[in-house]
Amino acid sequence: MKVRRGVPEMNLAFLDVICCGFGAIILLLMITKIGLPLVLEETLSDFAAQVALKQDAIKEIFGEIEMLERAKEESELNLDDALQRLKSLEEELEEVTSRFDALQTLTTDQKDRLADLVIAKQSLTDEMERLLGQDFQRRDSSIGGMTVDSEYIVFIIDTSGSMQEGAWPQVVAKVTEVLNVYPNVKGIQVMNDMGNYMFPRFQGLWIEDSPARRRAIIDRLRSWNIYSNSSPVEGIEQAIEDFYDPDKLISLYVFGDDFRPSSRAPSVEAVVDRIDSVNAIDEQGNRRVRIHGVGFPVYLSIGRLSSTFRQFATLMRELTVRNGGTFVALPRIN
Repeated sequence: MKVRRGVPEMNLAFLDVICCGFGAIILLLMITKIGLPLVLEETLSDFAAQVALKQDAIKEIFGEIEMLERAKEESELNLDDALQRLKSLEEELEEVTSRFDALQTLTTDQKDRLADLVIAKQSLTDEMERLLGQDFQRRDSSIGGMTVDSEYIVFIIDTSGSMQEGAWPQVVAKVTEVLNVYPNVKGIQVMNDMGNYMFPRFQGLWIEDSPARRRAIIDRLRSWNIYSNSSPVEGIEQAIEDFYDPDKLISLYVFGDDFRPSSRAPSVEAVVDRIDSVNAIDEQGNRRVRIHGVGFPVYLSIGRLSSTFRQFATLMRELTVRNGGTFVALPRIN
């Protein structure tokens, strides 16, 4: 029979010591680490609070941005309204200015003068003294406010539809009156406002004055109907180009009722500048020809204050002032 050996007491005691040591170490670790979760929890709470603050700040910034965008839109709308009001005021100012210019044209003094429409008396030259006599004297130096010293006259007449339908009998009457004021001249010519001659065979030539020629002019004028663009610039240029002579005293008489801008004459200013260049000033400060104007209120007679009539009045007032003449606007169509 086999005899069992006993367990030595020293070995068991060593194991006990080892186990107690490990247990003590574990216990120490547990004691020292017990506060770590609390620290982590507090740190996470701080981060969460900061994130919330940042989110609130972002929301506030977005709110401010939205307010600024609305304010910008309102400002743009206010600017558009202001520009629209400004444009409207500018249009009203332009209309008032045009009416003022038209009223200036039809002043009381001019109406008084127009009642006698006669195109100014001409001063006697040596040739006129020979024709009229040295003892001939005029009672007044002007008629209807116009003064003339010319021996040659050119009529430039607007032959447009409005003139033909609304003022032609008065056009014939006023041309007759002008011819009566000049009992004797050296030359007469008639063309429309586009430079088309009444008598083509006399194109570029003076018609010799005589009672028979005057009657022929008036008779032809009564039925003269030719296209017109209602702009006197072509007729004035043609007359100056064909008849200017430094040794002749020449007057142009422009008859019309309105002015319609075109590519050749886009505005009143453009026409004035164009005529200035054609009807140049000589060394003595005199223009090549004298320009007078007569306005027929065709549109006023039917109750309309047309802008084209105002433009014609403005144009002729400026042209006559610059070119030694006078503009007469008739107060009514008889």
